[in-house]
Amino acid sequence: MSQTPTAAKTEPGLSSTGMTHRQVMQSLTGLLMGMFVSILAGTVVSTSLPVIVSDLNGDQTSYTWVVTATLLATTVSTPIWGKLADLANRKLLLQLSLLIFVIASAIAGFSQDTSMLITMRVFQGLGAGGLTALTQIVMADIISPRERGKYMGLFGAVMALGTVGGPLIGGFITDAINWRWNFFIALPFAALAIFLIQKTLHLPALSKRKVSIDYAGIVLLSAGVSALLIWVSLAGNDFQWISATSAWMVGGAIVALIGFVIVEFKVSEPIIPLSMFKNRTFTLSVIASISVGVSMFGTSVFLAQYMQLARGANATQSGLMTIPMMAGLLIISTIAGALISKFGKWKAIMVTGSVLQLTGLYLLGTIHYDTNFVLVSTYMFLLGAGLGMVMQNLVLIVQNAVTPAEIGVASSGIAFFRSLGGTIGVSVLGALMATKIADILGSRSAELGAAIAALGEQGKDLAASLAAGNIPAVHGLPDSVRTIIESSYGDAVAHIFMVAAPLSLLTILAVVFMPNLELGTQTRHEREQTDAAAAAASDPDAELHAAETNLVQVSEAALAATPHLDDKNTPARS
Repeated sequence: MSQTPTAAKTEPGLSSTGMTHRQVMQSLTGLLMGMFVSILAGTVVSTSLPVIVSDLNGDQTSYTWVVTATLLATTVSTPIWGKLADLANRKLLLQLSLLIFVIASAIAGFSQDTSMLITMRVFQGLGAGGLTALTQIVMADIISPRERGKYMGLFGAVMALGTVGGPLIGGFITDAINWRWNFFIALPFAALAIFLIQKTLHLPALSKRKVSIDYAGIVLLSAGVSALLIWVSLAGNDFQWISATSAWMVGGAIVALIGFVIVEFKVSEPIIPLSMFKNRTFTLSVIASISVGVSMFGTSVFLAQYMQLARGANATQSGLMTIPMMAGLLIISTIAGALISKFGKWKAIMVTGSVLQLTGLYLLGTIHYDTNFVLVSTYMFLLGAGLGMVMQNLVLIVQNAVTPAEIGVASSGIAFFRSLGGTIGVSVLGALMATKIADILGSRSAELGAAIAALGEQGKDLAASLAAGNIPAVHGLPDSVRTIIESSYGDAVAHIFMVAAPLSLLTILAVVFMPNLELGTQTRHEREQTDAAAAAASDPDAELHAAETNLVQVSEAALAATPHLDDKNTPARS
């Protein structure tokens, strides 16, 4: 007789799944490596982006879209991957998403202009959407919510390692070799991840059922979200905020999103089941995830610009200077995960984290180009600590609050709204920064013009580049111009942090009002078995129906195995 889940829990050294810690870790090896690859390939270029965009003759809008393209594709594809995970082989989907990601990364290394780079970043985002959704879903397959806290800490540590190591490696490669090699570095890690997933990841088999994919929902969601984000990025530069073009883009986006909502109510397998918003935990987690996305992605993008354009750091130095934020995320997420697993309590930790998120963003909104770096480091650490206590645990509590059948789409839904928050945040904050830097430089045009004129012939190319809106290589500028540029970018970056800070109030309110549900001790598979047993027990005729079905199956099998007579009295069976 097969061992029941409760029996498995009584044996020493076993988790609630009946797996030892070693077996769980073996199963997670490829998963962690895949996650590390996706983070590394994304962060390795973060400190190099000012150099890359400058080398490809891009402007602030191009800089924003190099980041936004990946986030947008990740946002749109995450719920699609999550839905596929409920319908198809998760291991195969993981490997496919990883393959898409790294091939796009490799091609991006050959970019000749920002358009080609942005296109490849879209494909990177498609793969990243799969990795983002599937890693969380697979975790629910093999680890119970109560135990998941300590493993979430491990995921947080891998995330921080990739986030810290990526900028350092990327900065070193950019300064020592060439920025193009940043896009090739993930290839050997990706090959290893695909191999490890194949060898070590063993998942419960999905029950066979008819697959139905919501193609209309996919198209409408993609069109609506993309149109809004493209409008935010281009309005104010390519056309006016209030104009016929804006009306067409916003109107089209609204029509597409309304159509998406209508379709989701009607189809049998919706991408984002709107009925899930009846679940209070899910709804509040969506609100918190949007705010967390703005904080996580917005700060990581613009902190790199602050370090290089406001403090004159090169790519390697920029990576080193962002370590305090990632150290906060790494250390505190690991500690928080261990505490949640040990005590089974999550709410106090997440409320504390959301307050730290608000505090860190507000303090970063007060910095200038010459602020004492010890203070800047402290502010970054506080923000990282807050994100580490909230971000991964939002997925954990949602998985704990929904039914087993909804875990895949719920997990990807939270990741979707976090990415959506990040995408909107980077787009809006990027547009605000482009406007702010233009205003600041405009107000100092006389001072800047005099400094450039004093350079003689050397200043002509610089003047033309600044007039075109191109991002300058600050550390190579003459001191007279450099101080003006640094102070201008320093004030502009601080401005967008201050704008983002109030959004963190949403995280605090959402976490405070979440139901304080106890964390379960069963995996997704065990919950399905328990729910099935409970349903059978509540139906007085269930046992009789099962016996009748079993008797019919046995009779049919016996009849099929009996030799058929074929004589003149008994007709032959066809």
